[in-house]
Amino acid sequence: MAEDKKEYFRWVESTYVNPDIDWKKAEIISAGIDVGSVSSQMCVLCDGEIYAYSNTRSGSSSPNSAQNAMDLCLKDTDGLKLDDIHYLVGTGYGRVNIPFCQRAITEISCHGIGANFMYGPTVKTVLDMGGQDCKTLRLNEKGKCLNFLMNDKCAAGTGRGMEVIAEILKVPVTDIGDRSFDIDEEPEPVSSTCVVFAKSEATGLLKDGWSKNKVLAAYCAAMAERVVDLLNRIEVEKDFAITGGIAKNKGVVKRIEKLIGVEALEPKMDTQIAGAVGAAIYGRALYKKQKK
Repeated sequence: MAEDKKEYFRWVESTYVNPDIDWKKAEIISAGIDVGSVSSQMCVLCDGEIYAYSNTRSGSSSPNSAQNAMDLCLKDTDGLKLDDIHYLVGTGYGRVNIPFCQRAITEISCHGIGANFMYGPTVKTVLDMGGQDCKTLRLNEKGKCLNFLMNDKCAAGTGRGMEVIAEILKVPVTDIGDRSFDIDEEPEPVSSTCVVFAKSEATGLLKDGWSKNKVLAAYCAAMAERVVDLLNRIEVEKDFAITGGIAKNKGVVKRIEKLIGVEALEPKMDTQIAGAVGAAIYGRALYKKQKK
Protein backbone atom coordinates (compact mmCIF):
# COMPACT_ATOMS: atom_id res chain seq x y z
CA MET A 1 0.00 0.00 0.00
CA ALA A 2 2.85 2.38 0.85
CA GLU A 3 4.26 1.80 -2.62
CA ASP A 4 1.00 3.01 -4.20
CA LYS A 5 1.15 6.28 -2.24
CA LYS A 6 4.64 7.18 -3.40
CA GLU A 7 4.77 10.37 -5.46
CA TYR A 8 7.07 9.43 -8.33
CA PHE A 9 6.93 12.92 -9.85
CA ARG A 10 8.70 14.45 -6.82
CA TRP A 11 12.18 15.87 -7.43
CA VAL A 12 14.57 16.97 -4.70
CA GLU A 13 14.14 20.52 -3.45
CA SER A 14 17.43 22.21 -2.65
CA THR A 15 19.09 25.17 -0.99
CA TYR A 16 22.63 26.58 -0.96
CA VAL A 17 24.52 29.16 1.08
CA ASN A 18 28.06 30.27 0.19
CA PRO A 19 30.11 29.84 3.38
CA ASP A 20 32.81 32.22 2.14
CA ILE A 21 30.53 35.26 2.00
CA ASP A 22 29.48 37.41 4.96
CA TRP A 23 26.32 39.18 3.84
CA LYS A 24 26.69 41.76 6.63
CA LYS A 25 29.77 43.15 4.86
CA ALA A 26 28.09 43.44 1.44
CA GLU A 27 27.53 46.87 -0.04
CA ILE A 28 24.63 45.77 -2.26
CA ILE A 29 22.38 42.78 -1.56
CA SER A 30 20.06 42.03 -4.47
CA ALA A 31 17.69 39.13 -5.03
CA GLY A 32 15.53 37.53 -7.67
CA ILE A 33 12.56 35.21 -7.34
CA ASP A 34 11.43 33.12 -10.29
CA VAL A 35 7.91 31.75 -9.78
CA GLY A 36 7.22 29.13 -12.42
CA SER A 37 4.22 26.90 -12.96
CA VAL A 38 6.00 23.84 -11.52
CA SER A 39 8.99 25.19 -9.56
CA SER A 40 10.07 28.42 -7.85
CA GLN A 41 13.57 29.67 -7.10
CA MET A 42 15.15 32.53 -5.19
CA CYS A 43 18.73 33.76 -5.57
CA VAL A 44 20.55 36.30 -3.40
CA LEU A 45 23.63 38.15 -4.66
CA CYS A 46 26.08 39.94 -2.40
CA ASP A 47 27.98 42.51 -4.45
CA GLY A 48 27.28 40.50 -7.59
CA GLU A 49 28.32 37.09 -6.22
CA ILE A 50 25.90 34.27 -5.48
CA TYR A 51 25.39 34.09 -1.73
CA ALA A 52 22.34 31.85 -1.46
CA TYR A 53 19.65 30.20 -3.54
CA SER A 54 16.71 27.86 -3.19
CA ASN A 55 14.81 25.60 -5.55
CA THR A 56 11.36 24.52 -4.44
CA ARG A 57 8.11 23.24 -5.87
CA SER A 58 5.42 25.79 -6.80
CA GLY A 59 1.97 25.54 -5.29
CA SER A 60 -1.36 26.81 -6.55
CA SER A 61 -0.70 30.34 -5.23
CA SER A 62 2.08 32.46 -6.75
CA PRO A 63 2.47 34.66 -3.62
CA ASN A 64 2.75 31.56 -1.43
CA SER A 65 5.21 29.94 -3.84
CA ALA A 66 7.39 33.06 -3.73
CA GLN A 67 7.19 33.13 0.08
CA ASN A 68 8.18 29.46 0.32
CA ALA A 69 11.14 30.00 -2.01
CA MET A 70 12.26 32.95 0.10
CA ASP A 71 11.82 31.13 3.43
CA LEU A 72 13.93 28.23 2.18
CA CYS A 73 16.58 30.50 0.67
CA LEU A 74 17.04 32.61 3.80
CA LYS A 75 16.71 29.76 6.31
CA ASP A 76 20.43 29.19 6.88
CA THR A 77 21.82 32.64 6.06
CA ASP A 78 22.78 33.76 9.56
CA GLY A 79 19.87 36.12 10.03
CA LEU A 80 19.44 37.66 6.54
CA LYS A 81 15.88 38.99 6.19
CA LEU A 82 13.80 40.54 3.44
CA ASP A 83 14.37 44.02 4.92
CA ASP A 84 18.14 43.56 4.47
CA ILE A 85 17.76 43.05 0.71
CA HIS A 86 18.22 46.33 -1.17
CA TYR A 87 16.33 45.34 -4.31
CA LEU A 88 14.25 42.30 -5.24
CA VAL A 89 13.05 41.50 -8.76
CA GLY A 90 10.33 38.98 -9.62
CA THR A 91 10.23 36.95 -12.80
CA GLY A 92 8.58 33.87 -14.27
CA TYR A 93 4.98 32.81 -14.71
CA GLY A 94 3.85 34.37 -11.40
CA ARG A 95 6.06 37.46 -11.40
CA VAL A 96 3.22 39.99 -11.22
CA ASN A 97 1.83 38.31 -8.10
CA ILE A 98 4.89 38.58 -5.87
CA PRO A 99 3.81 41.20 -3.30
CA PHE A 100 7.27 41.96 -1.88
CA CYS A 101 9.28 42.59 -5.06
CA GLN A 102 10.07 46.10 -6.32
CA ARG A 103 9.98 45.19 -10.00
CA ALA A 104 8.78 42.41 -12.33
CA ILE A 105 10.87 41.54 -15.39
CA THR A 106 10.09 38.98 -18.10
CA GLU A 107 11.58 35.51 -17.83
CA ILE A 108 13.11 35.82 -21.32
CA SER A 109 15.30 38.73 -20.22
CA CYS A 110 16.15 37.17 -16.86
CA HIS A 111 17.02 33.76 -18.32
CA GLY A 112 19.34 35.35 -20.85
CA ILE A 113 21.24 37.34 -18.24
CA GLY A 114 21.21 34.39 -15.83
CA ALA A 115 22.56 31.94 -18.42
CA ASN A 116 25.29 34.44 -19.34
CA PHE A 117 26.30 34.64 -15.67
CA MET A 118 26.18 30.88 -15.13
CA TYR A 119 27.91 29.74 -18.32
CA GLY A 120 29.95 32.75 -19.38
CA PRO A 121 29.87 35.30 -22.22
CA THR A 122 30.57 32.72 -24.95
CA VAL A 123 27.01 31.34 -24.69
CA LYS A 124 25.04 32.22 -27.79
CA THR A 125 22.17 29.70 -27.75
CA VAL A 126 20.19 28.73 -24.66
CA LEU A 127 17.49 26.09 -24.41
CA ASP A 128 15.31 26.55 -21.34
CA MET A 129 13.20 23.46 -20.60
CA GLY A 130 10.77 24.53 -17.92
CA GLY A 131 7.80 23.03 -16.18
CA GLN A 132 5.12 23.89 -18.74
CA ASP A 133 6.94 25.61 -21.60
CA CYS A 134 10.14 25.31 -23.54
CA LYS A 135 12.00 28.24 -25.10
CA THR A 136 15.15 28.87 -27.10
CA LEU A 137 17.11 32.11 -26.80
CA ARG A 138 19.80 33.67 -28.98
CA LEU A 139 22.09 35.87 -26.85
CA ASN A 140 24.86 38.39 -27.38
CA GLU A 141 28.04 38.36 -25.28
CA LYS A 142 26.36 40.37 -22.51
CA GLY A 143 23.40 38.01 -22.17
CA LYS A 144 20.92 40.27 -23.93
CA CYS A 145 18.28 38.28 -25.81
CA LEU A 146 18.45 38.98 -29.54
CA ASN A 147 15.78 36.47 -30.56
CA PHE A 148 13.66 33.76 -28.95
CA LEU A 149 11.05 31.13 -29.72
CA MET A 150 8.65 29.30 -27.41
CA ASN A 151 6.75 26.05 -27.81
CA ASP A 152 2.97 25.96 -27.82
CA LYS A 153 0.88 25.63 -24.67
CA CYS A 154 1.09 21.83 -24.65
CA ALA A 155 3.04 20.41 -21.67
CA ALA A 156 4.72 17.81 -23.86
CA GLY A 157 8.46 18.38 -24.07
CA THR A 158 8.49 19.97 -20.61
CA GLY A 159 9.09 19.01 -17.00
CA ARG A 160 5.40 18.50 -16.34
CA GLY A 161 5.18 16.03 -19.20
CA MET A 162 8.03 14.02 -17.72
CA GLU A 163 6.38 14.07 -14.29
CA VAL A 164 3.24 12.55 -15.83
CA ILE A 165 5.31 9.74 -17.37
CA ALA A 166 7.00 9.11 -14.01
CA GLU A 167 3.62 8.64 -12.33
CA ILE A 168 2.26 6.42 -15.09
CA LEU A 169 5.24 4.07 -15.04
CA LYS A 170 5.88 4.38 -11.28
CA VAL A 171 9.50 5.35 -11.86
CA PRO A 172 11.02 8.21 -9.80
CA VAL A 173 11.42 11.22 -12.08
CA THR A 174 15.06 11.58 -11.00
CA ASP A 175 15.80 8.04 -12.28
CA ILE A 176 14.30 8.44 -15.75
CA GLY A 177 17.45 9.67 -17.49
CA ASP A 178 19.67 6.79 -16.35
CA ARG A 179 17.01 4.15 -16.89
CA SER A 180 16.28 5.36 -20.41
CA PHE A 181 19.78 4.20 -21.42
CA ASP A 182 19.53 0.84 -19.66
CA ILE A 183 18.17 -0.85 -22.81
CA ASP A 184 19.40 -3.31 -25.43
CA GLU A 185 18.79 -0.99 -28.36
CA GLU A 186 17.34 2.47 -28.92
CA PRO A 187 13.62 2.27 -29.76
CA GLU A 188 11.77 4.51 -32.15
CA PRO A 189 10.35 7.62 -30.45
CA VAL A 190 6.70 7.32 -29.45
CA SER A 191 4.28 8.76 -31.99
CA SER A 192 3.01 11.45 -29.66
CA THR A 193 4.35 13.14 -26.53
CA CYS A 194 0.94 14.62 -25.65
CA VAL A 195 0.41 14.14 -21.92
CA VAL A 196 -3.33 13.70 -22.43
CA PHE A 197 -2.74 10.47 -24.34
CA ALA A 198 0.41 9.43 -22.51
CA LYS A 199 -1.32 7.02 -20.12
CA SER A 200 -3.07 4.95 -22.78
CA GLU A 201 -0.03 5.04 -25.06
CA ALA A 202 2.40 3.92 -22.32
CA THR A 203 -0.04 1.23 -21.14
CA GLY A 204 -0.33 -0.05 -24.71
CA LEU A 205 3.44 -0.30 -25.10
CA LEU A 206 3.76 -2.20 -21.82
CA LYS A 207 1.04 -4.62 -22.96
CA ASP A 208 3.03 -5.14 -26.18
CA GLY A 209 5.90 -6.41 -24.06
CA TRP A 210 8.01 -3.27 -23.81
CA SER A 211 10.02 -2.87 -20.59
CA LYS A 212 9.57 0.31 -18.55
CA ASN A 213 13.08 1.38 -19.53
CA LYS A 214 12.30 0.97 -23.22
CA VAL A 215 9.14 3.06 -22.82
CA LEU A 216 11.17 5.74 -21.02
CA ALA A 217 13.74 5.72 -23.82
CA ALA A 218 10.99 6.18 -26.41
CA TYR A 219 9.50 9.11 -24.47
CA CYS A 220 12.89 10.77 -23.91
CA ALA A 221 13.61 10.41 -27.63
CA ALA A 222 10.23 11.90 -28.55
CA MET A 223 10.76 14.81 -26.15
CA ALA A 224 14.22 15.43 -27.62
CA GLU A 225 12.84 15.44 -31.17
CA ARG A 226 10.11 17.90 -30.22
CA VAL A 227 12.64 20.26 -28.65
CA VAL A 228 15.05 19.96 -31.57
CA ASP A 229 12.31 21.19 -33.91
CA LEU A 230 12.30 24.38 -31.86
CA LEU A 231 16.10 24.61 -31.85
CA ASN A 232 16.31 24.13 -35.60
CA ARG A 233 13.97 27.06 -36.14
CA ILE A 234 16.31 29.42 -34.26
CA GLU A 235 19.50 27.68 -35.48
CA VAL A 236 21.90 26.47 -32.79
CA GLU A 237 25.13 28.41 -32.58
CA LYS A 238 27.93 27.57 -30.15
CA ASP A 239 28.35 27.87 -27.30
CA PHE A 240 25.13 26.06 -26.41
CA ALA A 241 23.69 25.69 -22.90
CA ILE A 242 20.57 24.12 -21.39
CA THR A 243 18.72 25.47 -18.35
CA GLY A 244 15.61 24.33 -16.48
CA GLY A 245 14.67 21.10 -14.77
CA ILE A 246 14.89 18.84 -17.82
CA ALA A 247 18.57 19.84 -18.12
CA LYS A 248 19.07 17.38 -15.24
CA ASN A 249 17.61 14.52 -17.30
CA LYS A 250 20.49 13.14 -19.33
CA GLY A 251 18.06 10.84 -21.16
CA VAL A 252 16.71 13.93 -22.93
CA VAL A 253 19.91 16.01 -22.98
CA LYS A 254 22.14 13.36 -24.58
CA ARG A 255 19.52 12.64 -27.25
CA ILE A 256 19.19 16.37 -28.03
CA GLU A 257 22.98 16.64 -28.37
CA LYS A 258 23.05 13.66 -30.74
CA LEU A 259 20.29 15.09 -32.93
CA ILE A 260 21.83 18.56 -33.30
CA GLY A 261 25.46 17.43 -33.32
CA VAL A 262 26.41 19.94 -30.62
CA GLU A 263 27.32 19.22 -26.99
CA ALA A 264 25.81 21.44 -24.32
CA LEU A 265 28.13 23.15 -21.87
CA GLU A 266 28.54 21.34 -18.57
CA PRO A 267 26.43 23.09 -15.89
CA LYS A 268 28.39 24.65 -13.00
CA MET A 269 25.38 25.06 -10.72
CA ASP A 270 21.70 24.15 -10.43
CA THR A 271 20.25 24.55 -13.93
CA GLN A 272 16.87 25.64 -12.53
CA ILE A 273 18.09 28.89 -10.97
CA ALA A 274 18.94 30.77 -14.20
CA GLY A 275 15.83 32.97 -14.07
CA ALA A 276 16.30 33.85 -10.39
CA VAL A 277 19.99 34.63 -10.96
CA GLY A 278 19.15 36.93 -13.85
CA ALA A 279 16.47 38.67 -11.80
CA ALA A 280 18.96 39.24 -8.97
CA ILE A 281 21.46 40.71 -11.45
CA TYR A 282 18.77 43.10 -12.71
CA GLY A 283 17.99 43.96 -9.09
CA ARG A 284 21.59 44.95 -8.45
CA ALA A 285 21.69 47.15 -11.57
CA LEU A 286 18.36 48.80 -10.74
CA TYR A 287 19.46 49.55 -7.18
CA LYS A 288 22.70 51.15 -8.39
CA LYS A 289 20.71 53.23 -10.88
CA GLN A 290 18.26 54.24 -8.12
CA LYS A 291 21.09 55.39 -5.85
CA LYS A 292 22.50 57.62 -8.59
